[in-house]
Amino acid sequence: MRRETTYAREGEIKQVWRVVDAADVPLGRLAVEVANVLMGKHRPEYTPHVASGDCVIVLNGTKVGLTGKKAEHNLKQRYTGYPGGLKAVTYGQVRERQPDSLIGDAVRRMMPKNRLSRVLLKNLHVVAGAEHTFADKKPVTMKV
Repeated sequence: MRRETTYAREGEIKQVWRVVDAADVPLGRLAVEVANVLMGKHRPEYTPHVASGDCVIVLNGTKVGLTGKKAEHNLKQRYTGYPGGLKAVTYGQVRERQPDSLIGDAVRRMMPKNRLSRVLLKNLHVVAGAEHTFADKKPVTMKV
């Protein structure tokens, strides 16, 4: 008897909305868990070339944990394109001003580098506080 592998198709998988509280959770551990859920690796019908993941809402983005002295020593750098245009801010400042940028970059770097991951990242929603506007989606609590 021959068994064939079954692959999930694009419309067959129902997305579940998940909510995770990022307060005092280290940034790297949070990013790994969120990236796995976005890709769908937590499902038995995981298929690498299909968007089979869930939507994730990250609460308390301004309270995400940075271990050691990373909040003061690590820098997020960008270049404006002009001479002398290197801009650098610490992770602590980014966490306070733009938590969606800090968490989004960490999750993006843990995803595969392809077109599908850019589609999957649209399912990530980072909220600075403890309240979100996705109550109509009936999100399920996710533990990290």
